Amino acid sequence: MDIRSKKKIGLVLSGGGIKAAAFHIGVCLALKEKGFKFAGGTKDLVRHLYPESDNLTVRLYVGSSAGSFVSSILAAGYDVESLINAFQIGLGKRLRYTQENIKTLKPLTYRHIFAVNGRSLTNYFPQRFFGKSWLAGGLEALFKSGFKINGMFTSHNLEKYLRKYVLVENDFSRLGVELYLVATQLNHTRKAIFGPFPESYKNSSTKFINYASISEAAAASISLPPVYAPYEIKRPDGKKLYYYDGEIRETLSSHIAADHGCDLVISSYSVQPYHYTEEVGSLHRFGIPVILNQALYQVIQQKIAKHIEWDRKLKETYLLVDHFFKTENLPEIARKKILSELEQKMHIKPNTDYVYIHPRAQNSDMFFADHFSLNPKTLEKIVGIGFKSALFSLKQYGI
Repeated sequence: MDIRSKKKIGLVLSGGGIKAAAFHIGVCLALKEKGFKFAGGTKDLVRHLYPESDNLTVRLYVGSSAGSFVSSILAAGYDVESLINAFQIGLGKRLRYTQENIKTLKPLTYRHIFAVNGRSLTNYFPQRFFGKSWLAGGLEALFKSGFKINGMFTSHNLEKYLRKYVLVENDFSRLGVELYLVATQLNHTRKAIFGPFPESYKNSSTKFINYASISEAAAASISLPPVYAPYEIKRPDGKKLYYYDGEIRETLSSHIAADHGCDLVISSYSVQPYHYTEEVGSLHRFGIPVILNQALYQVIQQKIAKHIEWDRKLKETYLLVDHFFKTENLPEIARKKILSELEQKMHIKPNTDYVYIHPRAQNSDMFFADHFSLNPKTLEKIVGIGFKSALFSLKQYGI
């Protein structure tokens, strides 16, 4: 892969809680070591600091769930080191990076990440829960009729953090880079993509939304059930719609970067099912939570693998047809016409290359790490896994 010939680079960051955010941070550090830059900030700032001639600069970001938070930070013009410092200070640790050119972010704490949904969780339990009468209806009846909580926490504090302390420009269209954040519409089957669209529109499977602010879109994308409650966003006509985690309908949204002109798409995702090792042993010894986590990871990983394989086969088909027409000396006008039809109807991007970065099978520490822990040692270990995973993956692509 000749990355120097690429004209537009997109970075796609997937979800998975704080663990995924830490993994993405490690990936970004590895990309920086390989010469990549992350453009961000206002239009004037981007024009001044990131000339178009620098073709190793990421100028488009796609974020889903936890990836939407990291993408918003980068698109706002902050260095990945700034985000590391924000976590470090929030945990009461000393700064990891002290260079003068590293911008300062407000420290990130549990208080910003987890806002309790309501004054007291007990408010969501029916009064009969505290007596004995509910036993007659059974536990299932209790949950259906009375347990109305829609999430343990809300993402409102994260929205406030981005709006007050990060985003000088909270409008997608005012950024000097392209930013697209992915969520899922709660009361429909549609995927929702928030971004700098000229106007909002929808089709049977996707809504393209331009009226939400960046901080609102990120808060919606982050709202993973049942940890977070669905996030409410008002349409221009005043109607309220609810959105939640962007990973529910589609785990990997690399197609968004390709659809908006990127000829190199770098996708980072943190899901890797456990692979047996003698040191750890079989998961059957670890109980239901770990087994459920493995089952979820296996489902997600299969979806990602099928997505990647489908894209690969489409491109191979395109190149096979192109090769056939050329070697058989068939009419040039026919070759161009059939290839154009393939591009449009099959959504093939023949000039786009994809780089996929994910934990390796031997990274069992990544699998067992808590998804929402701010433990410094845990985060440092995950950042390291992200860094090494990126270097390993980039080497496979000749970078």
